[in-house]
Amino acid sequence: MIVLTLILIFSLSGILTTIKPGYRVSSNLVTDASQNISGGLLYHLMASENHSLSSSIDNNRITDSIGNILFHVVTNISFKDPRSFLGRELSGFNMFDSKILVAGEGTDYTNLPIESVPPEHVFHSNKDPDLKNTENIVTTKGSSNSEQHSILTTGNKKVVFLYFTHTRESYLPYLKGITNPNAASHSKMNVTMVGDKLKEELEDRGIGTTIDKTDVQSQLLKKGWKYGQSYLESRTLVQDAMKQDRDLHYFIDIHRDSARKKKTTVVINGQSYAKISFIIGGENPNHDKNVQLVKNIHSRLEKKYKGISKGIIEKAGASTNGKFNQDLSSNSFLIEVGGVDNTFEEMYRTVTAFADVFSDFYWQAENVNGSELLPPAKK
Repeated sequence: MIVLTLILIFSLSGILTTIKPGYRVSSNLVTDASQNISGGLLYHLMASENHSLSSSIDNNRITDSIGNILFHVVTNISFKDPRSFLGRELSGFNMFDSKILVAGEGTDYTNLPIESVPPEHVFHSNKDPDLKNTENIVTTKGSSNSEQHSILTTGNKKVVFLYFTHTRESYLPYLKGITNPNAASHSKMNVTMVGDKLKEELEDRGIGTTIDKTDVQSQLLKKGWKYGQSYLESRTLVQDAMKQDRDLHYFIDIHRDSARKKKTTVVINGQSYAKISFIIGGENPNHDKNVQLVKNIHSRLEKKYKGISKGIIEKAGASTNGKFNQDLSSNSFLIEVGGVDNTFEEMYRTVTAFADVFSDFYWQAENVNGSELLPPAKK
C-alpha cells in the first residue's frame, strides 16, 4: 500500500506539472501568502538551524510576521489590503485582484480596467447585432501632425506587431439594442478598427507595422475551447509572427475596457480622448523588462497628454491569465484603449497620441543602440 501510494503521488505530481498552463489548477491563496514571505523571515528560519545567526534578529518582529502570514493563509485576509475583507464575499470582486504599479491621474482600485467576458449565448452566436451611428465614424487617413514625424523610416522592415486576443470586443454606441457591456461584441465593428488606425499612425511616422486581425473567437469555437482560453489561441499568432519575421521587435495586444465612459474618458485641450491602460502579466520572466518599457511610454504620454493614461496595472493569480503572451518577448505589452462607451473618434485621438510618443521613444532607442536610421522612402 505504501509503495502504491508513493507511485500515485508521484504520478499525479507529474501530470499536474506537465499539463499546459491554461489548464493547471492554481491557488490565489497560496500565491498571495508566499508573496508575504520576506527575506527576514527566511533568515529567521535559517537561524533556527544555525544559532550563530540569531543574534542579529529581532525575534518579536519576526514572530509578528509569521503570525500575519499564518492568519492570511487561514483567513485569506490581509490587514494591509482592505479589498481582502470583501474579496471572498462579493461575487466578481476578484476582478479587482490587481496591483497598480504606476497610477495614472485619478486611478485607484475603484476604477481599474475591467475585462469583459461575453455571455455564453453571445460567445456562441454566429449573428452580429445590427449597427447604428456608423456614418459618424471618421475614416480620414493620417493626422494633422503626421508629416513632421516621417523624417526617419524602417524601410521595408516591419518592427511592430499588432494583434487582438479578444477580437470581437465592440462598443455600445454602434450596436442596436445592446446595453450590457459584456454583450458588446461584433465580428467587424470592433477593436481591430482601433488597431488599423494605430498601424496607420505608426507607419506615417516611419515605423513599419504588421497587423494580425485573426478572429480568435471563431478559432476557439472551431476547437471547442472556452473564452478563457483566448490567450492560448492568440499565443500561436505571436509565435508564428516571430518565426516568419525576425525583424519584429514590439508586440502589442489591443483591447478595450468594459468600464463605463466616466472612467474611460478624459478631456484634453477641449477634446475628448479615450483613456489608455497598460496591462502587465505578473507571472512571466520578462516582467521587469516589460514594466520598464511601458513606464517609459506612460511617462512620455503623461508629459504630452496629461491624464490620458490610467497607468500600469499588473495582473496575476488564478483569476487571470498572468502572462498575456508577454513571456515571449521583453518588448511585449497589452493596452486597453477606451471603454465600451467610447466612440471611434475618441479612440482614434488616443492611438494617434500613443503613436506620437511611441515613435519618439522608438527612434530615440534606435539612435542609442546605434542602429542604422534610413531616410524616408520616396512616395
